[in-house]
Amino acid sequence: MKIETTAVPLPIENIDTDQIIPARFLKAVTREGFGDNLFCDWRYHTDGQASDFVLNNNMYKGQILVAGKNFGCGSSREHAAWALHDYGFRVVISSFFADIFKGNALNNGLLPITVTDAELNDIFELIEQDPNHRFTIDVKNQKLHLSPGHVLSFEIDDYKKECLLKGYDDIDYLLSIKDKISQFEMSQIMY
Repeated sequence: MKIETTAVPLPIENIDTDQIIPARFLKAVTREGFGDNLFCDWRYHTDGQASDFVLNNNMYKGQILVAGKNFGCGSSREHAAWALHDYGFRVVISSFFADIFKGNALNNGLLPITVTDAELNDIFELIEQDPNHRFTIDVKNQKLHLSPGHVLSFEIDDYKKECLLKGYDDIDYLLSIKDKISQFEMSQIMY
């Protein structure tokens, strides 16, 4: 699986899950529609008019959100990953993710890539120099291509990588190995 796309810069640190998707939007139990309210309190003024927030700027588009350090902190809110994914993001790059957010992201088809602070600054500079700069993420080989000759490696758990590559959530994965599970169960039956 390769993703080649532009990126949206959000150089703000300590973005918590309530900023990603405000609590008042958590009443739904399905994943659809959360993208409309992604960063709602930053995207819109209280009168409903659009602000100058980066998601309202047509210059920045793409499937990658590049965020400041400590992204996804705060309460455990799977809805934050749902909102990012529903909006169209498939990758979030930051120099640090809250562990709970990172797990929720991976469980919902959203790849969090952790880079160093210096690498994060390089990425922000590339976007600032050219908002149409394209990045390539090679999930299978765990590579983030910033530019020709500038490739970063990233870590991902083998199980979560397989799920991302195959489009599985945890239930899909278990169903894919149902026969193996049945065989194991049968081998454990004591006569």
